[in-house]
Amino acid sequence: MEMGSNQRFSQTIESEEELRTIVGSPSKLVENKVITYLDTHCSNFISKSSFLVISTADDAGCCDASPRGDKPGFVLVLDEKHLIIPERPGNRRIDSMRNILSNPRVGLLFIIPGMEETLRVNGKATLVKDEELLEKMKVNERKPLLGIGVKVDECFIHCAKAFKRSNLWEPDSWPDKETLPSASKILSAHSKISNQKVVDILEESYTKRLY
Repeated sequence: MEMGSNQRFSQTIESEEELRTIVGSPSKLVENKVITYLDTHCSNFISKSSFLVISTADDAGCCDASPRGDKPGFVLVLDEKHLIIPERPGNRRIDSMRNILSNPRVGLLFIIPGMEETLRVNGKATLVKDEELLEKMKVNERKPLLGIGVKVDECFIHCAKAFKRSNLWEPDSWPDKETLPSASKILSAHSKISNQKVVDILEESYTKRLY
């Protein structure tokens, strides 16, 4: 049952002033680290990133975060203000792209495996179908269906604390595979489709429809 915030949370923060009294203010380093373009450092980071998360919201403010991944360099930096993300075959929900059509503002979090700092890029997105650009992002002779072009408003390095706290890149901290949740069982329960059918669908998708 859906509950309003006051029913579940009895003490909430209602202003930035109150929030600052608890959290404090950023250091000079943090205040000064944001730039408004992709310099050589940011471009180099993106060229080595094989995974990102894109956050979007529709015009009503309903949010979504979606992963994107491929070989390092799969995101093309076009110039200091523009980059493009290939849109490979997916589940056709097109949540991110539908949001972009109504609200172009996006946030990107670039991740390099083994590196604990991440790169955050915020800007305005558009859906791109330029054949020349799509051709540059071709894999296995297959062009992406579309591209998500982003005009950069700001970018900055995010510190490693979250990765250090989680030990994300430390294999010794990872749970045993036998104890992990089963994606097929979760999908089966949610979709009311048999587990074996879901297993077959996933297998076909992963082996035949990556590109």
